[in-house]
Amino acid sequence: MSMAYLAQSAQQQQLEWLDGGTLAVLLDSAATDGQLTVGRFSLARGAASPYHLHTREDEVFVLLKGSAVVWAGDRETELSEGGVVFLPKKLPHSYRITSDTADMLMICTPAGIEGMFRHAGRDRATPRPDGFRIDPELLAEAAGTYGQIVVGPPR
Repeated sequence: MSMAYLAQSAQQQQLEWLDGGTLAVLLDSAATDGQLTVGRFSLARGAASPYHLHTREDEVFVLLKGSAVVWAGDRETELSEGGVVFLPKKLPHSYRITSDTADMLMICTPAGIEGMFRHAGRDRATPRPDGFRIDPELLAEAAGTYGQIVVGPPR
């Protein structure tokens, strides 16, 4: 049964992700009875996701601050502050941040993708090991486990 859920920012898990970006897990499977995942990325210029697709969930990005190029299938689009992108499952997509910094909201339904980020990312509540980076093999394992298919490198 779904119930209302409230989490202040201090309660939200902060993960280090690709290119040194941060993902705050705002809502996950446990909080939404498996219905949706909501995360907020803080990213720097050049941060990019691999060209990939989701086999389980639809995804929405809202660019709260900054600018980015988004690829969805064969379409390339400049996304500016306030822009929204809907990415249905099985549609290959990627993004690259083009502003100095960006603040991006991610919404996925159903929930579960947060497991991939937790599997391959680093919980920022723990000390950062010297020279830390996301391990490509661990990322590939996490992607496969959570229904993501990497189609190609970042664009």
